[in-house]
Order: sequence, then structure tokens, then C-alpha cells
Amino acid sequence: MKKAFQFAALGIVLLGTLGVSRVVAQDPILTTTAVSTVAPIVVNAVKPKPKATGLAKFEGYVMNANAAQITLKAMGNDMAIQTFALGEAAATKMQQIIDKGGYQYGDKVKLEYDPQSMKVLKFKGKPSKSL
Repeated sequence: MKKAFQFAALGIVLLGTLGVSRVVAQDPILTTTAVSTVAPIVVNAVKPKPKATGLAKFEGYVMNANAAQITLKAMGNDMAIQTFALGEAAATKMQQIIDKGGYQYGDKVKLEYDPQSMKVLKFKGKPSKSL
């Protein structure tokens, strides 16, 4: 009986492997996916932040300042010294500061200037008390 059972099991396995068709998952013709060549859908496009103005910034310590120009030593680099001409609005503001005593050597100032003409359009900094 044991032999007959083994023979029957072998027959079932043999019929199962020979009688069954190929596995459907391996057939490339039957497994087609819907691929479209349409442009992708953009949910949120990343927009670069435009600069409000084309101004560059410079931070430094005052070496010399008058109504026409200002000379600064760069904050992180003591060897970098820049001289900037003042625009009309900045010149009027500088004249008001000079009337009150002006900037002294070593005062901290932040400038916004036009990189092409090197003219200061805005500046910010607290002048120290005059001597």
C-alpha cells in the first residue's frame, strides 16, 4: 500500500508539472502595464525666490566716512577694505549723521549697494558718540 501511495503521488506531481501551462507572471505579452507618454502632473512647482532688488550686501567696520563716500573693513576679513561711493539718498542720510557727530573708526555698518556702480543705496548702523 505504501508503494502504491508513492506511485500515485509521483503521478499527480508529474501530471501537474506537464499538464499545467506556463506561469502567467513570466509571460511578457500577457503582463502589459498602462504606460503613458503624457507630461507628468506637477503638484507644486518650486519657484525660486526672486531678489526684490539687484543689490549686494556688505558688512564691516568703518575706517573713514564722509558725505561722499564710506570706507569699510570687512567683518570676517581684516585685510579686505572696500570704499563705496554714496548715492543721493544715502548721501543725504550720511550728511544728517555727520551733523550729529558722524561715524567713528570701528563702528559697525551694513550696506546695500549696486554691484555694477559700487554706489551705496542704503546703509544701516549706529554711530558711536562723538568725541
